[in-house]
Amino acid sequence: MTVTLEDRLALHELTGRYGDAIDDRNWAALDDVFTSDAIYEVVGLVTMNGLADIKRYMDQEGRHPLAHLITNVHVLETDSGVELRSRGIFPIAGKKSAPGHRVFYGSYYDKVVKTEQGWRVSHRVFSTLRQG
Repeated sequence: MTVTLEDRLALHELTGRYGDAIDDRNWAALDDVFTSDAIYEVVGLVTMNGLADIKRYMDQEGRHPLAHLITNVHVLETDSGVELRSRGIFPIAGKKSAPGHRVFYGSYYDKVVKTEQGWRVSHRVFSTLRQG
């Protein structure tokens, strides 16, 4: 598959929609980010299977970023399809037992597919590079 300029712009928009959905705690907006059977792995922490599980985790167990910044977005055409690589940095509010916040910096590794509704993430891996 050849990724057009229009596709690249749509994939950058897809990346931004994820950050907005998380920051706004708008779990319904994740319908426009992930496929219904998407897998989302946070290395060393959790694997979510399917959009419903992703939404449940974010709503009930996720510690939500105060501001989610996604940068260095790269669109890659591979033998197995289209992939996105990006970096994220976000502060997360502490727990009652540890007030304040921590800043996480890591990488997103996404496999994406073009559906009738547009581009969607079918498999995401987030790996923390640093936290402080």
